[in-house]
Parts: sequence; structure tokens; C-alpha cells
Amino acid sequence: MKTYQQAAPLPGTGEQARTVPRMNLLRDIRKNKYIYLMLLPVLIFYVAFHYAPMYGAIVAFKHFSPRLGILGSPWAGLEHFRDFFEGPYFWRTFRNTVTISFYDLIFGFPAPIILALLLNELRLAWFKKLVQTITYMPHFISLVVICGMIKEFSGSNGLITTIVQSLGGPKESILLLPEYFRTVFISSGIWQQVGWGSIIYLAALSNIDTEQYEAARIDGATRWKQMKHITLPGMLPTIVILLILNLGTILNVGFEKIILLYNPLTYETADVISSYVYRIGLQELNYSFSAAVGLFNSVINFSMVIMANWISRKVNDTSLW
Repeated sequence: MKTYQQAAPLPGTGEQARTVPRMNLLRDIRKNKYIYLMLLPVLIFYVAFHYAPMYGAIVAFKHFSPRLGILGSPWAGLEHFRDFFEGPYFWRTFRNTVTISFYDLIFGFPAPIILALLLNELRLAWFKKLVQTITYMPHFISLVVICGMIKEFSGSNGLITTIVQSLGGPKESILLLPEYFRTVFISSGIWQQVGWGSIIYLAALSNIDTEQYEAARIDGATRWKQMKHITLPGMLPTIVILLILNLGTILNVGFEKIILLYNPLTYETADVISSYVYRIGLQELNYSFSAAVGLFNSVINFSMVIMANWISRKVNDTSLW
């Protein structure tokens, strides 16, 4: 009768496989303890101001009362969500949020890429630096100042209004007209952020091997073909990552700028979810309802990140995780 001995476990399997990475991590922490110590304030910041306050999301499921506190307030279940979905402002705010985000994605997202490509083609170093400086400057201007400039230029006698009038437009402030609000909002955002947004694409361009351009020129490739077959593919991983991040904030239209620019006359095209939450939560003190709307907004954004990351990983193997 044959007897069989139990096979010895292969190296690196079972408990040993789980222990090795743990030991490597501890060894790395001991070796680079000061670097990890520098990381500690960042971790504390995110835990204290981003993760710890997340318990307050339960306000969306309660009839919150400041006197009773979050845990002492009575439960409301999904009542606030139903009130929002069935309310008169749901489709208006949701439509405006998606529309403005879509326009910003279509026109605003490619703008820094185009600017970076154009700057990369410039041969005069001084002119390139001049253009970069001019396009960077609006980013450092306060948003309140930017909105003040927009109101001044878009007033009844403002520069933008005068140009619109010369083209056959209305003879009044375009910020009072709902049909012009999105155009003003998107175009001013592009003007303010296009230069700053191009920095990361210029950094991606600097990592492309210059020998590829030399080989392409030897093969007779024009500058257009070099950009098409070398420059754009070299920028593609950066473009995909930033696109995923932008899709994750597709419903987070900057409410500060909206609030500074809109008025009751333009609510029909300007009122978005974030500005609606601001009015309901801080002006009308309906904390639970505004928390429910904000939670709905966050869930949609999180779902968009997951979906965009999954699609990107399947299509071109580039993803956040």
C-alpha cells in the first residue's frame, strides 16, 4: 500500500505571503521614518476635516434640530429625498447643473490642452514665456474680483454688452437675461483657468523623448503629423486621468461663482444643485433637506468616477486605480 506525504507549501504562499508585505512595510517605515512623519499632518488633516465629518451625513435621514443634536433628532427616513425628487425645483436644478457641467467639459476641458499644444509649437522662448504669464495671471485673481469685473463688463454700458449690442444683441445687461448666463459663466471660467490648467499638460510634454521628434523629422513627418502621432499620444495618460477627475465633479458646479453672478431673473438657467442647497440650508435653515440634496449630489459624482475609471481601464489600461 502506497503512502503519500503532504506536499510542503511553496515559498511565498499562505501565511508567509501575507507576512512578507507587512514586514516590508514596517522595514520601510523604520528606514524612512522622517518622510512618513512629514506625511502625518496631511493624514491628520484629511481624517479631521474630510472623513470624521462624514458621520453628519445621517442628517439627511433625520428631522434635524440644533437643540436635539444629530443623534437626538428623530428619524425621517427617505422623506427629504422624496420631497426633493417630487419638488418643483428638482428638474430645473438638475438640468442646469448637468447642462453647465456638460458645456464646461466640452469647451473648458480641451482649452488647456489646446493652449499647451500651441505653446509647445512656439520657437521664440521670450514670446512663449510672455503668453504663459498673461494666461496664468487670471488664476491668481480673487473670484470675488473676477465676478465684480464680469458684472462691470456685462452691465448696461459695459464692454461685453457694447460688443453684443454691436452684433445685434439686446441693449441691456446680459447678466439679467437667462439665455446669456451660461455663455458668460463658461467663457469667463475658461479665461480664468486655461493658463493654469495648461501647466500639467506642459509638464507631460516635457517627458516625451525628443529623439522621437528627430526620428519623425528624418522620416519626413510634418509638424502636424508629429503632434498627431507623438505629442498627443504622449499626453494621453494625463488627459485620461484629468478627464476621470473632471467627470467625478460633473455635478459640482462652483456655487460661489453662481451665487455671485445670478439673480432671481436668471434662476431658470443659472440655479444649480449647489446654489439650491445653499439657499435651502443656510438661508431657509432647512438643514436636513439640504443635506439630502447634497448627499444625492455626492453619490452621483462618486458613481461617475467609478464608471469613468472602469471604462478607461477597459479601453486603454489607464486609470486612477
